[in-house]
Amino acid sequence: MIDAYIKSSLENLFYYLNKPIIHLGSSALSVLSIIIIIVSIFLLFYVSAKVKNLLTRKVFKKYNIEDNTSLSIASLVRYIIIVLGLIIILQSAGVNLSSLAILFGALGVGIGFGLQSITNNFISGIVILFEKPIKLGDRVEVGGFEEQIEGRVENISARATTILTNDNISVIVPNSEFISSRVINWSHKEQCVRFKIPVGVSYASDVRLVERLLIEVANECPDVLRSPPPAVRFMEFGNSALIFELRAWSESLVHKKGKLISDLNFGIIEKFRENKIEIPFPQRDLHLKGGFENIKQ
Repeated sequence: MIDAYIKSSLENLFYYLNKPIIHLGSSALSVLSIIIIIVSIFLLFYVSAKVKNLLTRKVFKKYNIEDNTSLSIASLVRYIIIVLGLIIILQSAGVNLSSLAILFGALGVGIGFGLQSITNNFISGIVILFEKPIKLGDRVEVGGFEEQIEGRVENISARATTILTNDNISVIVPNSEFISSRVINWSHKEQCVRFKIPVGVSYASDVRLVERLLIEVANECPDVLRSPPPAVRFMEFGNSALIFELRAWSESLVHKKGKLISDLNFGIIEKFRENKIEIPFPQRDLHLKGGFENIKQ
């Protein structure tokens, strides 16, 4: 009696699970089919992510392929796996893809309007991965002058790029910003970057002594490269000072340019004070003409 009840319950359960509830043209989906599709899609995304990680961390590293190139190839492989996997899953579930032509057309209209921003960022991400205007580890500045973001590129995904600032804040920047906005890449080709530090000294200063002291400051800084060597340029005769510019190369502090500039400024002011080189305050000369004799007390 109990066995018959269980058998009857199972038959009813399978009946309802296999009962079509969604019709797509000539295709019909049951509850069981929908469950299988959802689980399969979840597994597809999980496996594709694992394949991407396997390629970037094991396979490509074995052949010494550049990180950004390996990321581009691995991301493309993942997208291909996802697209092919979705087609196989839907066809295996009995979905006739030709019957979805109208649905895909509607989605195309939606992408053209409501999803335009997402599509733009996705295409921009593909352009970034293959053109390589930026790559992992680069020091970049992106955005306008008022809302400029500066930091190290931590991750490049299909929709957005993660930039880690010196304040340890992760900023998620849409990929389209790197295509449509001005981007400064401090380490696009190599990590060696030249820094320029302006310095003003009194008109009474010995200019050759100033030049020698600035070179000494640069050579005493451990983060300044000896090759290319540091240099000093006499830039202009300012309103209240002679303007020099110390030019120093570094590759160890590209991601901390503020520290390098600060270290050099500390060294400059200490060296100038030791050698009695004056750094003048901004000043204005006021010339008064006659005519005060007519002013009554």
